Amino acid sequence: MQNPAALLRTVFGYDSFRPHQEDIVRHVIAGGDALVIMPTGGGKSICYQIPALARDGTGIVVSPLIALMHDQVSALRQFGVRAAYLNSSLSLDAARHVEADLLAGRLDLLYVAPERLLTARFLDHLARVRPALFAIDEAHCVSQWGHDFRPEYVQLSILHERFPEVPRIALTATADAPTRAEIAQRLALQRARHFVTGFDRPNIRYHVRVAEGNAREQMLRFIGERHAGASGIVYCLSRRKVEEVAAWLVSKGLTALPYHAGLDAATRRAHQRRFLDEEGVIMVATIAFGMGIDKPDVRFVAHLSLPKSLEAYYQETGRAGRDGLPAEAWMRYSLADVILLRQFMDASDANEARKRVERHKLDAMLGYCELTTCRRQALLGYFGDARAEPCGNCDNCLTPPEVWDATEPARMALSCVHRTGQRFGVSDLIDVLLGKDDERMRRFGHDRVSTYGIGRALHEREWRAVFRQLVARGHLHVDHEGHGGLSLTAAARPLLRGEETFTLARQHSPAKLPKAGRARAPADMAHGDALFEALRAKRLELARAQAVPPYMVFHDSVLAAMAALRPQSLEELGGISGVGARKLENYGEAFLVVIRAHTAAPVRTG
Repeated sequence: MQNPAALLRTVFGYDSFRPHQEDIVRHVIAGGDALVIMPTGGGKSICYQIPALARDGTGIVVSPLIALMHDQVSALRQFGVRAAYLNSSLSLDAARHVEADLLAGRLDLLYVAPERLLTARFLDHLARVRPALFAIDEAHCVSQWGHDFRPEYVQLSILHERFPEVPRIALTATADAPTRAEIAQRLALQRARHFVTGFDRPNIRYHVRVAEGNAREQMLRFIGERHAGASGIVYCLSRRKVEEVAAWLVSKGLTALPYHAGLDAATRRAHQRRFLDEEGVIMVATIAFGMGIDKPDVRFVAHLSLPKSLEAYYQETGRAGRDGLPAEAWMRYSLADVILLRQFMDASDANEARKRVERHKLDAMLGYCELTTCRRQALLGYFGDARAEPCGNCDNCLTPPEVWDATEPARMALSCVHRTGQRFGVSDLIDVLLGKDDERMRRFGHDRVSTYGIGRALHEREWRAVFRQLVARGHLHVDHEGHGGLSLTAAARPLLRGEETFTLARQHSPAKLPKAGRARAPADMAHGDALFEALRAKRLELARAQAVPPYMVFHDSVLAAMAALRPQSLEELGGISGVGARKLENYGEAFLVVIRAHTAAPVRTG
């Protein structure tokens, strides 16, 4: 059994474990079961890869996505690890070759889809070898209350029944306390040690605003001013919107690709490969895209629609900044998003209990959006990870929102709903409050109700904020079967009677959003550095020769360290974090040639 710290250094090129990693690694090496909750980018894979290398036998990794397996195996092979995968993308001959390697003990790690693992053939193979461990990645897929339920995961308790002596480690980035309990129960991990390392992603800056004006133009300015030339993901609620936004970004000179379940499989694969293999590609997608994406240099995740839950939001924004460098999560949302999501929920085949949970999750998502306090504190608090101080790295911390007493406007809005018959939508009700003089007002007699014209003190966008929060907080119900008409709920009565107050954040216009400095990545810090650009060019050349993404050769942070330190020997280059023994052997001289050429040249100034 090999020393885990030595493996970390020689194989992966890191001098020390990240927080909590070593405790988890040593626990699993010793044969213990573990449930690991660790944020995206926190280094979950090391927690089972090192034990698999340290223990006798092959580590079996259950993974839900074909693309994830392919990328993780490709990355491990770059480090010299004997890794392979088994899934439906392989031909029969290729699958048989992998099985032969497993039976002959020629593999350190084998990634397998849950459907393949549960077959009698594969379980028989496992009985003939000695698995080093079972790692169940994306373990939240076992939870029926989670955001990505996979029915095959429920059957994975068979691993404990068939192989009780083999340690198991289940890992996920997103699981609140009830979900953790469900994972442990469904996977028979009740006796496993829980490692909840915290949910904080301090390198991500959060920006959330109501969509006022042209949200696309605002997003374009955000990308241009803060992330020009960077890779990013834009999430939209519908396939049609994905197609429209992708085409629009292309028309503005950006490299953008659509991704949704309506595209054929070949197109989805091609777009995902371009996103992974190229630099500066923006993926515009529905939630069908993203799970298992290992691309470390995604500098921003933008939402042009409201996610359905904080779990989904955390998972989606967590795809930014996996390399630990500064990244941003930007969102614009609207009341139309709320109505559409609730319509989806009501029309689903789920039972009423499930729908009730989903509604509560959406309400929590809306509450997060309308916060006037630190977003990171609220996001972490939702997952039971208390933070004592505001983060100083979200929009509310950088530019605290102005709070106003909206009790009277809220009562006016509720009264207007009542006076007009509880069947009209937001736009019609705002027209009444603002005293709009047109044929429609006269046709319905709205110009004669007591609330006609009483709301002229507020702008239309302010009234939309009032109605949005009245819906979000449950004072008003939206008629999904009709045309979005609003009606009063029981929760509206105390507010109408003056027994409750109603406060809101005064929304900033786009021009007033905080400009707290651009999120800086290594490419920014080395901007104009000819050596850094030459190292990137060499990396791209080597990556294309092997048909792998550039980041699998070296991350940007490694190239930035090379440019700053300018090592002159293999020994010096091997001392840089992220340069393992196999990568030093394969790429060391090629990068040293580039470094020496630029070190010998005179430094240009001015």
